[in-house]
Amino acid sequence: MTSQSQGIQQLLQAEKRAKDKLEEAKKRKGKRLKQAKEEATAEIDHYRLQREKEFRNKETNVMGSQGNLSAKIEEQTTEGIRNLTSSYHRNMEGMIKKLLSTIFDISPEIHRNFRPAV
Repeated sequence: MTSQSQGIQQLLQAEKRAKDKLEEAKKRKGKRLKQAKEEATAEIDHYRLQREKEFRNKETNVMGSQGNLSAKIEEQTTEGIRNLTSSYHRNMEGMIKKLLSTIFDISPEIHRNFRPAV
């Protein structure tokens, strides 16, 4: 009977050791998965940053920098305003004279479609 009890004790101890080994293996697997996930995340972030940098470089090459574009637009707008202002001052007096002459120089005449009443 004692040999059976010893055998049962040995089986229980072996079962406990197997259970402990399984738990330890699960912990190691969890650690490896967590480490692999962290490495993958780091690699993805690195790849994303690299691709964004390449995109910005291509965008800058194709479209020019936004600062340059804004400066060009501002310069063109200022030049256009300057041209319009100078044109206004150059032509203002002549246009006023032309407008006033059109208003005040009236030559009355009978319209060609007018038919006197008979």
